[in-house]
Amino acid sequence: MKKDLITILDLSSEEILSLIDRAIVLKKNYKAGIKYIPLVGKTLALIFEKPSTRTRVSFEVAMYQLGGQVVFLTKDVTQMSREEPIKDTARVLSRYVDAVAMRTYSQNLIEEMARWSNIPIINALSDKYHPCQVLSDLMTVQEYKGDLERLKIVWIGDGNNVCHSWINAAVRLDFTLYLACPKGYEPALDVLENAKKRKNIIFTYDPIEAVKGADVINTDVWVSMGQEREQKTKECFFPYQVNSKLLSYAKPEAIVMHCLPAHRGEEITEEVIEGPQSVVFDQTENKLHLHKALLEKLLV
Repeated sequence: MKKDLITILDLSSEEILSLIDRAIVLKKNYKAGIKYIPLVGKTLALIFEKPSTRTRVSFEVAMYQLGGQVVFLTKDVTQMSREEPIKDTARVLSRYVDAVAMRTYSQNLIEEMARWSNIPIINALSDKYHPCQVLSDLMTVQEYKGDLERLKIVWIGDGNNVCHSWINAAVRLDFTLYLACPKGYEPALDVLENAKKRKNIIFTYDPIEAVKGADVINTDVWVSMGQEREQKTKECFFPYQVNSKLLSYAKPEAIVMHCLPAHRGEEITEEVIEGPQSVVFDQTENKLHLHKALLEKLLV
């Protein structure tokens, strides 16, 4: 039976922890020079509507390191640009490739692709969720902090797709998650209502309250890709900037994360992102190894 990754809620807590553990092993083996190519003869299609550096390269290299092949497609070079129904594209690709990773604007499009395909569909980013990003972030947190359940993890800034996936991760893994967003930029109502039912997920408009005693501080750009024309009032975001003053309220050994690209001087300062508590480049490296663990799980 095929398995999709559309949101983190598609995985059980045991599956998430197993993926993280496996990614850590694959990372260690790669650095030790151990060759492992279980996906020889397998092909992954990448369908990307949005620009990408980390997600595209990490998926391509992950597939190559596991012995497989990649076909990269933008929407405008496929018949989807001429209004071919998604259900037709899904069934055609199911005859050609072994899995599809999609980076698109519409969560509904990914769900429709999964509904009609008989191969695994991976959400490589939509406007509502970014599950692969948060899975690799969780891997990074475990590497630095160990047992996730005992941690206080904080999201600061826009209630965007990455924020939504952090909420889903807290639902599954039961760690304490504080969310601090400006008024008008809270997570989507349906995601937030689900979060409010759980004692381990706390929403506040006060970034200092959120950060006090934090083990992990996570942020992202204030204006997400594709929303650049929205006239967001950046002044309301500046109290949510991850800077040295805000960081001082967290635990001294707290780590700072950002999924990149970063707008330095906006959501995070130069001194913090380049400082000793920043783990952003370990975080981005871990996308490669988490993607390998995910592809292995779906295709072997």
